[in-house]
Amino acid sequence: MYKILKKRDLNPVITLMEVEAPRMAASAKPGQFLIVRAHEKGERIPLTICDFDSSKGTVTIVTQVVGASSRQICHLNEGDSFTDFVGPLGEPSEFVHMSGEKLSGMRFLFIAGGLGTAPVYPQVKFLHSMGASVDVIIGAKSSSLLIFEEEMKAVCNNLYICTDDGSAGRKGLVTEVMKELLEADGLQKGNQHYKCYDHAVAIGPMIMMKFVTLAAKPFGIPLTVSLNTLMVDGTGMCGACRVTVGGKSRFACVEGPEFDAYQVDFEEAMRRQTMYRSIETEADHNCKIGLH
Repeated sequence: MYKILKKRDLNPVITLMEVEAPRMAASAKPGQFLIVRAHEKGERIPLTICDFDSSKGTVTIVTQVVGASSRQICHLNEGDSFTDFVGPLGEPSEFVHMSGEKLSGMRFLFIAGGLGTAPVYPQVKFLHSMGASVDVIIGAKSSSLLIFEEEMKAVCNNLYICTDDGSAGRKGLVTEVMKELLEADGLQKGNQHYKCYDHAVAIGPMIMMKFVTLAAKPFGIPLTVSLNTLMVDGTGMCGACRVTVGGKSRFACVEGPEFDAYQVDFEEAMRRQTMYRSIETEADHNCKIGLH
């Protein structure tokens, strides 16, 4: 059993949990995910690893209530345990394999949307520890839905906040800020060629990643996206995470979840996200017939 050591509600629908899992904490890397099961009859739920501490033997996850199974997870409290807590799964972020010497001279731009801020955090934290320069854009519907703002400030060079309603940071879309930052790429400063960023990473809702990709493409910057929202069973056996990347069928669970954004068929990926919507709605329905 995997005990919940700490629980914190980040907002009314998003909960953070620090879980005792020493073996996973010792081998986890940025970009990977895990599978949890709240109880013996619970559904297998894939969740991105938000943070890990090998010295404490803990792994941190963040869950948003979107249906019956995620609600069961969020109802667990400190001292409770998960029946299953399996991982790390998936391929780590590509820059994990780069040398510290190379990373220390690179500049990264991360674009995080909503819950996507959680998987962005360990990547930014890792790059910061390697001496890389990292800027982060976080987008949310409103200030009440922003997460990891203070944590991100501690590990990035510049943090840009966007909200749909303007209740925090700048009112507008993450793509608008990204374009402004990328427009400086390639400018001349004196006699030197100034390059803002070597690589960009976008993690968030599928529609956000699609438009980030469209906006970034004219700038020619390498861009990585995470298709973690497609995953269901976490092993590739169910096929729900199958997506076309570069004209070939790929499985986000076992070959990802991160891919070259310019090669992803986002229209197909967004259609796949709707496959289980009716089943999830039925599972989350509480029948009140006959109740008084």
